[in-house]
Amino acid sequence: MLILNEIVNIWSVVLLLIALGTISFTHYSYRWRNPKCKNGKLPPGSMGLPLIGETIQFLIPSYSLDTPPFIKKRVARYGKLFKTSLAGKKMVLTTDPEISNYVFMEEGKSVHLWYMDSFDNFLGAALINSTATAYAHKYLKNLFLNHVGNESLKDKLFHKIELMANEALSSWSTQLSVEVKECTAIMIIELVLKELLSYDSTKSTHNLVQMLSEFIKGIINIPLNVPGTTFHRCMKNQKKVLELMKDILRERQNSTEERKGDFVDQLIDDVKKEEFMSEELAAVLMIAIVFASFETVSTAFRVAMMFLTDQQAPMVMKELLREHQTIINNRENADFPLTWQEYKSMTFTPQVINETLRLTNGIPGIVRKATKDVHINGYVIPKGWIIMVVQTAIHMNPDKFKDPLSFNPWRWNNIGSNIIGKSFIPFGGGKRNCAGTEFTKVLMSVFFHVLVTKFSWTKVKGGQAVRWPGLSVKDGFHVKISKKKTI
Repeated sequence: MLILNEIVNIWSVVLLLIALGTISFTHYSYRWRNPKCKNGKLPPGSMGLPLIGETIQFLIPSYSLDTPPFIKKRVARYGKLFKTSLAGKKMVLTTDPEISNYVFMEEGKSVHLWYMDSFDNFLGAALINSTATAYAHKYLKNLFLNHVGNESLKDKLFHKIELMANEALSSWSTQLSVEVKECTAIMIIELVLKELLSYDSTKSTHNLVQMLSEFIKGIINIPLNVPGTTFHRCMKNQKKVLELMKDILRERQNSTEERKGDFVDQLIDDVKKEEFMSEELAAVLMIAIVFASFETVSTAFRVAMMFLTDQQAPMVMKELLREHQTIINNRENADFPLTWQEYKSMTFTPQVINETLRLTNGIPGIVRKATKDVHINGYVIPKGWIIMVVQTAIHMNPDKFKDPLSFNPWRWNNIGSNIIGKSFIPFGGGKRNCAGTEFTKVLMSVFFHVLVTKFSWTKVKGGQAVRWPGLSVKDGFHVKISKKKTI
């Protein structure tokens, strides 16, 4: 009888603990699904499961360049401003150009730059913490503009970019096929390493493209640093790339050779004179300029060539070739290199680039973090919440861009400055407009000039766009490059 009573008592305790656990979890789940806002009303939306939120639904791939179904369904149900939870963070997403512009203009007031946790960890605390002040923000933008801004592009990089394009395309033409994003990424990384970091990539045994691509895959995932996860691979690559950049920096610091006046030399000088700068931050900035240079551009090249290869693209190709052939025909010598004046004279090529960038949207969105309560359209976004501007939805808005899924460069003939300013944001908005904007445009324009006048290509395989919610292409996009016969 005593043993039976003890068993009953044990089970009573177990059942009590289960009951308390159930009540506690139910209460936590209710609070998770119904977050409070002390100073107003939260935007409508759903928070999904505790901790996980709606991350799984967000990551479901969509085989189209269009706005992902995750966004479309919630906009239809809640409107263009809605709450959710992704990668363990409470968020508000917006697809409204006016709200997005307001968020951009609030930077430094009620919001500040924020990266996904995986991005924070990849770049390290050095960059995130150092950019907390307005002075550091201005310094970093000027640093990049000094080396990839208009003057530097015009005086130092322009002809080197054309030479790079000629050499790369000639090399690709000797191969059975090339994957467009992969080969253009390698081309750009080698250019940046050579011209901005004065580094010979053939010395390295590391595959920078692969390591940085792994980072892209890990950026939106839950930051679970466990072997086998995408985030774990992301962090392993972060350590390798960071050490490689530190090695380059130290080698240059200890070198007795003449200064090169490049990005690395400026970092070395600034480590000595800027209080917030350190060797760690300098190495992180070296990663940042390599990453910022290749990822967006190589993705855009892939999308552009997919559309230019499409059966409906002959008119685009005809006009693109006409513009670049006219430039050559107007020269005293057809073999002269492209000039800055000729680049600035292009009118149709910038439209092709704009249309490509509108359709590309290689990142899930542009994110900011609320540093105080943000009041928008009668709602409140609480301090500490994340705000994501969904570029894809803004760029695919049929009210702003008629027949948005069509590749139509001519649409840019009649688009007003207000739409371009608020509804076309491939390089961000407000104070955070990307310092590499002109670099991207120059690189793509020069590459197209060489490609269409000297080479042709045919599709080999691939070309199925996938939003995951960033942009990838199933099986890549493989083409055969051929030199045009000269008469």
